[in-house]
Amino acid sequence: MTLDRVPEAAGGTIELPALLLVDGEKVTSAAADLAKVTVTAEVLENLRGPKIVIQKYKNKTGYKKRQGFRSALTKVKVTSIA
Repeated sequence: MTLDRVPEAAGGTIELPALLLVDGEKVTSAAADLAKVTVTAEVLENLRGPKIVIQKYKNKTGYKKRQGFRSALTKVKVTSIA
């Protein structure tokens, strides 16, 4: 699973909040029930996403602007849901 950058080095573990719990036929989304659930994930690597190029151009004025952006991402593997 890929998330926005998490301040944890590769090989570390993080805890994530549970948003929805599906157990066979039973689906739980109540906040009171999900407060008891903990999701633990292992950080596999920190990486950067694909480059996005933003360009602005105005006709007849000579105005042009080019800018790039790459988002900081973290790849994680869910190890346990308890």
